[in-house]
Amino acid sequence: MISSLMHSSPSFQVIPKWGLAKNPKFVVHNHVDWSKAGVLRQKPLNLVSGFDFVSLSGSKKGDFVCEAYEADHSKPLDINIDLPAQVGPSEAAQKLKIGVYFATWWALNVVFNVYNKKVLNAFPYPWLTSTLSLAAGSLIMLVSWAARIAEAPKTDLEFWKTLFPVALAHTIGHVAATISMSKVAVSFTHIIKSGEPAFSVLVSRFILGEHFPMPVYLSLLPIIGGCALSAATELNFNMTGFMGAMISNLAFVFRNIFSKKGMKGKSVSGMNYYACLSMLSLLILAPFAIAVEGPQMWAAGWQTAISQIGPNFVWWVVAQSVFYHLYNQVSYMSLDQISPLTFSVGNTMKRISVIVSSIIIFRNPVQPVNALGAAIAVAGTFLYSQVQFKCFF
Repeated sequence: MISSLMHSSPSFQVIPKWGLAKNPKFVVHNHVDWSKAGVLRQKPLNLVSGFDFVSLSGSKKGDFVCEAYEADHSKPLDINIDLPAQVGPSEAAQKLKIGVYFATWWALNVVFNVYNKKVLNAFPYPWLTSTLSLAAGSLIMLVSWAARIAEAPKTDLEFWKTLFPVALAHTIGHVAATISMSKVAVSFTHIIKSGEPAFSVLVSRFILGEHFPMPVYLSLLPIIGGCALSAATELNFNMTGFMGAMISNLAFVFRNIFSKKGMKGKSVSGMNYYACLSMLSLLILAPFAIAVEGPQMWAAGWQTAISQIGPNFVWWVVAQSVFYHLYNQVSYMSLDQISPLTFSVGNTMKRISVIVSSIIIFRNPVQPVNALGAAIAVAGTFLYSQVQFKCFF
């Protein structure tokens, strides 16, 4: 049922006027004050009549007087007009699209974690490994922009200033996670990283002063309890690895906060946003990597890795660097297509796929109580995403 239409100029009243002639013509009296035409008015265009408007298409023309008047004095008429249904992507096509995003995201993440762990086992220099990951992504995007495979973003100095704290937090989180995986099993790192929602709520509450409903706080209990149980029963527990995962959680929480606050209104796609983030993070990380580890340690470690693994080690390094960029790029691109809740659920399932696949590939010994702790933590993360969506959306 349609009673009014929006129009940006003075509206017209349609009034039937019968009996003027056998075959009357339209009579239009234009009373628009064109001296005010330069001012656009957002007022509804109302159709006022005493006949079936739709039936005119199959009958003789009537006689009308079309007069302009201010829409404030309109009398809306309820008329039935059958409009064509809007054509959009089918529900099945949308589900298929989301499924492709998730499958690609999870597969790339699993491959990255496998090759990253292989590289770190043979070449225990996480600062250089992290630097190479960012460098590979930056190179890929620069080539894509130069070859016009992807459209380069239009940025200014203000954009890069806003991006800097995001890149700083991203750099810290990336290096800390890599350090963690160099000391402990991939599965253990991701179990601890599933506790990121707890850090997000606590930081928002005690630093930003935000308040959350009680169900949100309660949903954190299985996350914290599951992570604690898993850490307490980890066979190859290492404090450096544990603290690396915890610092990574905290850093990524601040990255998300800075990103939400600073990037509002920025018209940069998810793919280009992550590309810019990688480039700025590379500039931040490179000097620290040189200072902490240095070329001499890298050269000695590289020779050792080549002698033990052979030429395949080079391909491992290339694979972990490229797949790190690809899986992050797909995750940022997916944010443009799916809701925050869907993304959160996908991230939870991603962790499950990484934990299970890494245990199978690297044959890490897992105690039943340790697996129980991991299951509780991951399930808590899923519960948190559901509760948060219901409370805030």
